[in-house]
Amino acid sequence: MTSDSRILVVGPAWVGDMVLAQSLFKLLKQRHAEARLEVLAPTWSLPLLERMPEVDEGIASVFQHGDLRLLERIGLGRGLRARHYDRAIVLPNSFKSAIVPWAAGARLRSGYIGELRYGLLNDIRRLDKKALPRTVDRFIALALPAGEALPEIPKPRIRGDANQARTALARLGRGMPRQPVLGLCPGAEYGPAKRWPAEYFADVAQAKLAQGWEVWLFGSDNDAAVTAAIQSMTGKRCLDLGGKTSLAEAIDLLSLTTTVITNDSGLMHVAAALDRQVIAIYGSSDPRHTPPLNDQASVLYLGLECSPCFRRECPLKHLNCLREIKPQQVLAALKD
Repeated sequence: MTSDSRILVVGPAWVGDMVLAQSLFKLLKQRHAEARLEVLAPTWSLPLLERMPEVDEGIASVFQHGDLRLLERIGLGRGLRARHYDRAIVLPNSFKSAIVPWAAGARLRSGYIGELRYGLLNDIRRLDKKALPRTVDRFIALALPAGEALPEIPKPRIRGDANQARTALARLGRGMPRQPVLGLCPGAEYGPAKRWPAEYFADVAQAKLAQGWEVWLFGSDNDAAVTAAIQSMTGKRCLDLGGKTSLAEAIDLLSLTTTVITNDSGLMHVAAALDRQVIAIYGSSDPRHTPPLNDQASVLYLGLECSPCFRRECPLKHLNCLREIKPQQVLAALKD
């Protein structure tokens, strides 16, 4: 590729996967340093992409999850034709995700077979899940010539903005922290089978509050109920951020934490990419598939006979994969 080459990546729809995609962006820049890298991504993810120096431009995809809107996708792609993409890499496996790079006329369009995307893609790969067990491996493989062994995979690293964090705290009536900050991320968009019990998070919070730490509760609008419950159980001594921050603000505030205790969630990957000490708690999902890519990360996972089930709710109604991970174990991991 030359200095005027352009690469388009169709990004994933989940926060965690978008963080993991940065490993792909880093590899592309390592191999094609002069090429311009553009990422077509959901609007919500643009603040995340802005914190990735490898991405030259984030292009907003206004389509909601499940929307086909075929003519609009074709129109978006045609509007990008003048950019003359040399390469497009399509990370989602859906039919609709391959429409824009096809309509944009990208010369080489790579992706996995997915929903029978013959014609839309001209570099179709078959996914070998055993050879590529992790999501990040699968992303990286699409940038390589077919059959090439995986290289050393660069870890995601995003940047927090201390000034923006200060502004967010001022809006919430708080100043910059003077004590170590424990971040708790008790939510998980996928469902209850990925959520460590709220009362366990509260027990850990109480223990660290007693040691003089600040405890901040992170989460989206959908997590506001659980962060409010933890806040109530701790006598309202935490900073409850559930539903009170944008994604950009959450990133900047997470960058001020010392340690983050989290379910397997998008914020787990954000915290890992910020190079925080992460204690990740897995229940229905598999840490071999989407581990936090951080040398400081500790993973707590029981690997019961019934797990990973990848279900939204525990099919056996006991949630032992999470309930049997006790607060004392998490506190021990934090101390280590």
